[in-house]
This record gives sequence, structure tokens and C-alpha cells, in this order.
Amino acid sequence: MATLELVDTLHGHLAALRGLPAEVADYRGSDDAALLEVSRLIGEVQRALDGHRALVAGEIARRSAPAFGYDGLAQRAGHRTTEEFLRAHTGATMREVKTAVRAGQALHGAAELPDARTGEIVVPTASWMRPVAEAVRAGVFGAEHVASIRRGLGDPADGVSVEQLTDAARTICAEAASSFAVPDADRVFRRARELRDELDEAGIADRERQRFAQRALRLLPQPDGMTRLSWLLDPESAAYVTDLYDRVTSPKRGGPRFVDPGQRAAAEQIELDPRTPEQLASDVFLDLLRAGSGVDASQLLGVHGAAVQLVVTREQLDQPTGHGWVAGQPDPVSRDTVERHLCSDGVQQITVDRSGNPLDVGRTRRLHTAKQRVALAIRDGGCRFGDCGRSAGMVEAHHIDHWERDRGGTSVERGILLCRYHHLRIHNEGWEIEKRSGAFVLIPPEGVDPARRPIPMPGKSPVQRDLARNRHSRAG
Repeated sequence: MATLELVDTLHGHLAALRGLPAEVADYRGSDDAALLEVSRLIGEVQRALDGHRALVAGEIARRSAPAFGYDGLAQRAGHRTTEEFLRAHTGATMREVKTAVRAGQALHGAAELPDARTGEIVVPTASWMRPVAEAVRAGVFGAEHVASIRRGLGDPADGVSVEQLTDAARTICAEAASSFAVPDADRVFRRARELRDELDEAGIADRERQRFAQRALRLLPQPDGMTRLSWLLDPESAAYVTDLYDRVTSPKRGGPRFVDPGQRAAAEQIELDPRTPEQLASDVFLDLLRAGSGVDASQLLGVHGAAVQLVVTREQLDQPTGHGWVAGQPDPVSRDTVERHLCSDGVQQITVDRSGNPLDVGRTRRLHTAKQRVALAIRDGGCRFGDCGRSAGMVEAHHIDHWERDRGGTSVERGILLCRYHHLRIHNEGWEIEKRSGAFVLIPPEGVDPARRPIPMPGKSPVQRDLARNRHSRAG
């Protein structure tokens, strides 16, 4: 479609959208199904528009490149950069235009087309993004998705070819197209980073060092006399801080109800504390800073100080190179980091079966033990209900065989991690969890799905992907 035809088409669509009723009453009276369908369609329209916005922004950026000097498109309009020009030209926020420019540059980098001014063929700079460009044309992805995939996959390197990155991009697009709902840009980024880490074992240490180098702590005085603290943490450091934060605030944020009886009183005291979770965390962290190394950690945080759980498979330990995972963090850590923790903290070996299920202590205890909870966290990675993002520090261990009704035992094999909200839904709304062929599935109540079709409950722990790949390679 020629550009002038596209302009006419967009004018027509804009007129049609402006002609739609836009009153609260129009939606207040709709039923749930119609409301959700409108929401879904608006999402599709938004993604389609964002794709075009990225393509336009990418071309404007190309025509405003520094090489053109004052003859650049943005510069002729009196703006220093493409982003400044687009913000003034479209009324979008700087964040929106930066995302559009990054996405547009990635899409243009995948194309092999002549330059409009010189007629020369422009060599693609990111040809592996071609499957993503096709997904944009199909309306699957918007600008934020494109920028996330480009950032997550990175560039070719030693041991990582253009062809491998193209296959990874194709995998991401196929998974999104076959999903019930298109994943958000953050999840797409995580998937892209996972695939890159699988391809680039040698680059894990470099990416770990890059993240560590970005750490920063800033004090930002506010006009009203308050001071804001901005703290950017690498994953390993964040694991320490997250452990402290979760233990301080978990009972007030709907964290686990089933805790060790010896700690129940402390949890109830936190629940009854009149301070908000944020105020409580602020006060405790300040107390920690004041007390320093002389603090009695049990008075503030329970029975021990901050800790990091680092997980590594036996296959990784038996290899000269490899990686591990900091529990609760999505990015792998290098073999050097694994060795450092082995040296300072020792190792606890957990044997697992072919499905990744460790530890079974039978029916002697109603609650899962601390070791079992560690094993569940390693296997599940957090709440396994749908797309819930609650981490392993904010979940409870659920018996899929009910303790009384089914005479269920307390084992890892028949246990699963759920956040408090979804744990309550399981018990109160008729949802069931079953294990079929070694995999957990969620059975909705008839009111949600009359056919009660099983919904997969994939684990969210990165170490399980390592185990699966090791099993696959041995089978091969």
C-alpha cells in the first residue's frame, strides 16, 4: 500500500473510531462477555497501531541520523533528536517514543531495501528480527514487544550465529501466536533472554558482570523535605534484599499463613502492626543500618540473617563450565559465582526423580518441612496458578491430595506452591489440581468451564529447564 493510500485509510479508521460512543453508560450496561470482547479487540487494535508507529518512528529516525547533520528530518523541524521531534509531533510521552524508535530501528534493521535518497540497498543490521517483523504485520506484536525481543536476544557473538538468533525469534513468535492471549512485553523479554542464555553459555558471565556494574544507590532529596532512595541491584544482591523484605512484610502482604509454629507469634505481631508494609520495611531497614553487624537478627527478622539460595544441577557441577540460578531471580549466574557460594556456604544435595520431584517424608507432618519448601521452590519457582508472578518467598505449599478428604501425605511430589490468593481460590471455589503423566494440571470448576478442561501448570523455575535439557540430551 502506497503511503498516500495508507494516510487515507488511517483517516477513515480514525473517523470511525471517533464516531463510536465513548460514554461510561455504554459500558456500564454491557454484560461481562461483551465487555471482555471489547477489551480484547482494543488490545489488538492497539498492537496493530503500535506496529505502524514503530515502522514510522524507525524511518524518521533513519532520516534523522547524525550523518545527515542539519539536513536530517528531525533537525530540519528544529529538534536535536528523533525522540524530541516525535514527542512534540505526536503528543506521546518520551518513554513511548523511545520505545517506538527502538522497535522501529529493529524492524528496519531486519529489512533489505533500497535507500529512498540514494537508491542503494541498505544492508540489514538485524536480519534475525525478520520473524518478528512478520509477527508485527500479523498484528501479534506491538512496539514494546519488538523492543523487548531485540533487547533480550541481543547480537550475534562467538558461538551464537544469526541463524540461531533467527530460530529463537521464530520460536518466540510461534509461542505468542499459539497462546490463548498474547504475552505482555516483559514476559516476552524474559523468554527472549532465556533463549539467549541457552544459546550463549559463555556469555552468561559477561552479562552477569554487566548487571553487577550497573548497581547504583542514589539519594534524591524531594522538594517537600523528604528524601527518596533509588537502589538498583544486580540479581545476587537483590536476592539478599528481597529475602529481608519478604520476611519483614510477608504477613501483611498476604504471605504464607502456614508457618512454623515457633514463628507464628512473630507473624501475627506483624499482621497486627498498624504500619503499612512499606512503612514497616522502611523502619526495619533503617534499624538494620543503624545496628550494623552487631544486630541480633532474630529480633528483627526471625531465626537467621539474610540468605541467598543458589541452585545448580549435578550435571552442571560435573562439567568444567556451566551455570546456576539464584532462587527467585530469572537470570542465570556464572560458574565462578557458583564456586564462590560453594566455598563460602557449602552444599545441600537434593536427589530428584525423572520428573524433578525431590524428598518425600510421608504423612508424619501436616506442614511441609523447611527442606521440602526449599525443594518446592527449586522445582516450582513461585505460584504456579496461571500467569501469577508471586515469587517463592510469597507462596504456600498446597497438598493436591486434601489432608482430610483424600488422606493426603506431605510430600514434594504431591505438593505445589501457590500464593495465598490462589490457594484460597483452590479451596473455596471448587478448583482442583491433579497430576497427569508427571505434570500438574488445573481443573476449573463447572461455573468457569462446564467441560472442566485441564489447564497446564508449567513450573516457573529456570533450574527445571536445565534439568529438562539434560534429560533430553541424555535421551538423545
